[in-house]
Parts: sequence; C-alpha cells; structure tokens
Amino acid sequence: MPVSEVWHQRLAVARDERERQQRWRNRRVSAHGALDFAGNDYLGLAQDPRVQAAQAEGAKRFGAGAGASHLVSGHLGIHDALEEALAEWTGRERALLFSTGYMANLGVLQALADSNTAIFQDRFNHASLLDGGALSGARSRRYHHRDGHDLQRLLARSTATHKLVVSDGVFSMDGDIADVGELAHISQQHGAWLMIDDAHGLGVLGENGAGCVAGFNSQQVPILVGTLGKALGTAGAFVAGDAALIEHLIQFSRSYVYTTAQPPGIAAATLEALTIVQREPEHRQRLTRHIDYFRQQAAALGLPLGHSHTPIQPLLLGSEQRTLAWAATFDEHAIQVGAIRPPTVPNGESRLRITLSARHTQSDIDRLLEVAAACLNEEQR
Repeated sequence: MPVSEVWHQRLAVARDERERQQRWRNRRVSAHGALDFAGNDYLGLAQDPRVQAAQAEGAKRFGAGAGASHLVSGHLGIHDALEEALAEWTGRERALLFSTGYMANLGVLQALADSNTAIFQDRFNHASLLDGGALSGARSRRYHHRDGHDLQRLLARSTATHKLVVSDGVFSMDGDIADVGELAHISQQHGAWLMIDDAHGLGVLGENGAGCVAGFNSQQVPILVGTLGKALGTAGAFVAGDAALIEHLIQFSRSYVYTTAQPPGIAAATLEALTIVQREPEHRQRLTRHIDYFRQQAAALGLPLGHSHTPIQPLLLGSEQRTLAWAATFDEHAIQVGAIRPPTVPNGESRLRITLSARHTQSDIDRLLEVAAACLNEEQR
C-alpha cells in the first residue's frame, strides 16, 4: 500500500470518529452584518477608530512587520514602550511581549520547569497551560476545579524541589473566576510559585481594568500572563513579573527566542487601547450593565445559565446534538455564538458560549434572548 494511502486512511478514521461523536469542527467566514456573540472583544476596542488609526500609523512608521526576532533586530522602540506600559499597568517590575497567548504559556512553563519541578494545574485550565506543562518535562498534577483543599492535599504530598501552581484567572469556557487570594496563600504555605493566566480578566475586571490579579503584588503572584487579543482588541500576549523572571525568559523561553517579534503596528494599536482602558472606565461599566441585564432576563426565561458574572456566559445544554441544533437556529438568525463540545469541555457538558461586549446594545441582547427563548420553547412543545 502506498505510504500516502496509509496516512490518508489514518486521517479518515480520525475524521469518522469525530463526526460520529458530533464533534467535528468547521471554520466559517464571519458574515458581514452578523451579530457577534462569539468573540472575545469585550470592550469593543477592535473596532475603535482610534485603535485602528494607531495600528495604521504604527505600520506606516515602523513597517508592516518587525522583520526578525526580538533578540536579533526585531525589538523596536514601540515594543519597548508597550512592555513598559504593561508592566506599569499590572504593577510589575518588567513585562515581556510574546506573539500569542499560547506561545506565552508554552514559553513560561518550558523555561521554568524540568524533571525536578512539580506543576499543579486547575482541571479547567486552558489547553495552552496543559500543553506547556506536558512539554516542560515536569511532573504535572491537576487539582479539582477551584478546590483549594485538593490543591493543599497534592502540594503536601509533593517532594519536588520546585513547585509551581498554575491557574486561569477567568476560566474561558465557564466564565468563573479563580480565588487568587486563596491560591496565593496556599502557594506561599508550600513554597510554590503561582502563575495566573488572566487572559479573560485583564481589561474587564479590577481597578483600571487590571484584572483579577489587581491588588496582588509580584510576591503573591510572581508570574502573570495576559493576552492582548481579547479586551484590548489587538493581538499577542505578555508575561509580567520581576526582572529576574523576565531576564530568564529572554534567555531560555524557546517560543520567545525563536520567533519573529510582534508587528509594530499591533504594538502601537495596543498602546492606544491600553490608554483607552485606563482613561475611559465607561466601557467596562457598560459591559457590566450588559452582563447584569443578560443574566436577569435569561433567568426569567428559564435558560440554562452557568454561574458566571463575567462576559463569558455559557448556556449549558448537555449534549452535542442539542448544542448543534441551537447553534444552527442562531445561525439562521445571523447571530454568531460558540458551539462548544468535547474535548474542549467534559463529556455531557456541551454548551453555547455566549460572550458579551461593550459594543453590544440592549436591543442586540434582546435579539439574542429572543432566539434562545424560541429554541427552548420549541423543545418544550
């Protein structure tokens, strides 16, 4: 049998199995004019004319791309300015830019952990954190979701030389928030460092939008990861911490060393977005009102809400079939929602992942709720 046929048979078996489980994913080109309740542009800054203009001006001034990695010739003045601004915003000594959030998490865990390290991760952590732990060669344990007692138990049993506790700040599929204070206390009790990936909290939560880590210093949360493509509306990520951490990552993080630096126009746009986040709290305030309104109305309709009070609002539908049926109805009404199925979430916990934005209007939310209510009513006939 030809080699290509052997491989294509393997691909076909994998496809058939995933389609049988109703878990096959399809890309789609977002339709112009569709109402987006699937993206992570929480403050609407991706569409802000000031951010768009800053990106264009940055590209015009510095070029469309950086042209090299940060350690060769790609680290430009605009990158340096953005790192300084991010460090000040998060109350850290230094910050380091990465091309994506996924690369940031892989890079931190690979650079810090080895076979003498034990990593303790929340069971609901993002895939990039789990993959980073696996690639690091460290011994990894996963504690029950937001369960400090289980984390205490695992840490107490560990004999590892170095211990690292890792958690999302806001969990991307459920929208609930880690108890950062408890995690910091437990980590310090057991001589562990704490790493928080606050991708979905930065810009949305806390004073000045500084996230769920606002008020916690670098002694309590030594490693802070944030993304720029969600509330800030651009692209890329950063790690913030003390100078020793950042210098170590510059030397040993493979996903930092061996990739081209962020396009300078993106850095310029992010600087503008960061200024808006800090100076214009009305965007966060409007988003908070949207969250409260959605939850009140959804509860009144009897929709299967999760327990989130963040922009991530899951409608817990259970089966893949039910989730796909509801998603198809939303598509028919030109409303984009996320149809989330295993393996992204546990078996039996498929859901529509609805995300709210400051750009939405109350009438947009009413339109969403109307379609959701129609789905529920159709099932009850």
